[in-house]
Formats: sequence, C-alpha cells, structure tokens
Amino acid sequence: MIFTVAIDGPAAAGKGTISRAVAERFGLAHLDTGLLYRAVGAMGGDPVAAARALCPADLDREGLRSLEAGQAASRVAAIPEVRKALVAFQRDFARREGGAVLDGRDIGTVICPGADVKLFVTASAEVRARRRWLELGGEDAPKPYDAVLAEVQERDERDMNRADAPLRPAADAHLLDTSELSVEDAVRAACAEVARALG
Repeated sequence: MIFTVAIDGPAAAGKGTISRAVAERFGLAHLDTGLLYRAVGAMGGDPVAAARALCPADLDREGLRSLEAGQAASRVAAIPEVRKALVAFQRDFARREGGAVLDGRDIGTVICPGADVKLFVTASAEVRARRRWLELGGEDAPKPYDAVLAEVQERDERDMNRADAPLRPAADAHLLDTSELSVEDAVRAACAEVARALG
C-alpha cells in the first residue's frame, strides 16, 4: 500500500508530535523533513553541497532539536538549490510501500501535492513560543520568553515570505489549530482525518 499523509505547519505548532502519533497509530513510516534542513544547517560549509551529500545517518546528529539548529534550518531552507537537492529524498520516502507520514512546511503544497491526507497544524505565535520556552526549561531556559517569541515571529516571517515554497496551507488541507487543544485531542482529530481517508 502506498498512502501519504502530509502534515505542515509553523514551528512548535505540534506537527511533529501529531505526525509521530499518526504514524504509530496507523503503522506508517515517519519523516520529520525539518531534520533534513537542520542537518544541512548544522553541517556548516556550503549548504548546497551538504544537501546533495545528505544521508540518513546525518539525521541522528546531536543538537538537531536546538533553537540554533532551527534558525540555521530556516536560513538554508530559503536557498532554492538546497530545497531542490532534498526534494527527491522526501518524495522517495513519501512513496514507500506501507505508507508514510511526512511533516514539514511545504509537504502538501510542493513535495506531495497529491498526498492522500493533508493537514495544516497551527497555533498562535504566543502559544508556540510558550511551548518552545517550556521545552527549553521555562524559568531556567537560557533565554527569556520574550526572546523566544521574537525568534518564533522572525522565523514565521522568513518561512512565510521566502520566494521558494513559502509556508502556507494547501488549498485542500484540513486546518488543525492546536492553540486550545490538548495533545490527546489534537492527535485524535488528526487520526480521525486519516481514518476517514483510509475508509
């Protein structure tokens, strides 16, 4: 069976958590496409060469979940040649036998426009910044909430306004706003969409 679930959305909206849960619930493979860009950003040097040489082992590098890696990912993702180099990797993964869930920022619009299910997971910038700040340690975080909020807003601006594959919901995506939802409720809503598509 080839069955593709595309889950897009901005940073800290919950798409990674939802994607992993959906993949587990339905026995599908999962790819966090943001890790591809984080790995390329973390490699340093020429990002285009790094993207062309990327291999699965690079996705296991230490520190790919840090704020700094996220900022680096957003910067290299704005380079068209980097995006082009990583498209084939993602499309091959999406068409694997047994089905796949991919989460990112342009899965439903660019990578897999024909995906069987498209979700756009979002939340307010303030809610997303608070989640990220709490992940970093809350009161013990290395930076205050206001600084994290500014970084989230800066990243949104860059991701939504880049010339190549900007962050936006696909026309036929199901919108899932997690601002007021528990993790369990958000996962339940996403699973219901996938179950409906599977019949």
